[in-house]
Amino acid sequence: MENPVYHVLLEGRRVGPYDRRTIVGMRVKKTLTSKHVLLAADGTRTTVADLLRQGQPEAGFAASGNSRPPGGGSYSVVHGIHSARLLEVEGRGHEIPPFKEGLEVRVQTKVLRVSGRYREGLFWKEDRVKFPLEDIAHARLRGTVVDLWVRTAHKSMQRVSLDLLTPEAAGELAESLPFAAPWPGSEPLAGRPQGGASALHPLLWAAVVGSAVTVAGVLVWALTRH
Repeated sequence: MENPVYHVLLEGRRVGPYDRRTIVGMRVKKTLTSKHVLLAADGTRTTVADLLRQGQPEAGFAASGNSRPPGGGSYSVVHGIHSARLLEVEGRGHEIPPFKEGLEVRVQTKVLRVSGRYREGLFWKEDRVKFPLEDIAHARLRGTVVDLWVRTAHKSMQRVSLDLLTPEAAGELAESLPFAAPWPGSEPLAGRPQGGASALHPLLWAAVVGSAVTVAGVLVWALTRH
């Protein structure tokens, strides 16, 4: 089926059916959340978050967040839109203007797009910054705040702190970052299992290796005593 449809499971009832584009629009408007369960025509179940991650096109991004495939039809590359405030930027990397309140944060297929206004002299200007999703290595949730650690061309991390205004929006943003692991020592990200080698900081790896060497040394000493 070229344009599969899904039913939304709500309190034991099936609602729909809806095609993928409609579900994306409902997710953007927050009618649905990433955790809502979908039932496909073949009986398989998935979540809204998983559906948005599947089968994404390789085309570039239009400024509006939408583009059209070569064969006609349409799709949306926007997975979620949030209002936010820029709190802090630490480290070199992306050129980030001194945005004022009223930021728009868009999670798109390959990038996290942050746009807003800032003052330069007597004038207000608009600009945007795109962070490749694969470069967002770590994220940390702090109530309404999401801290992001982004890999840069300087072979270092640039930290960007965003206030998403509500804990729910902060959790949804963190959940929608497919390559981000929890910052070492922080709570698990919403909807993301904890663990995995990528989540460990090099210093933590050193501590693990050091502990293993110590235990091995004690065992050798005990055996030689006998």
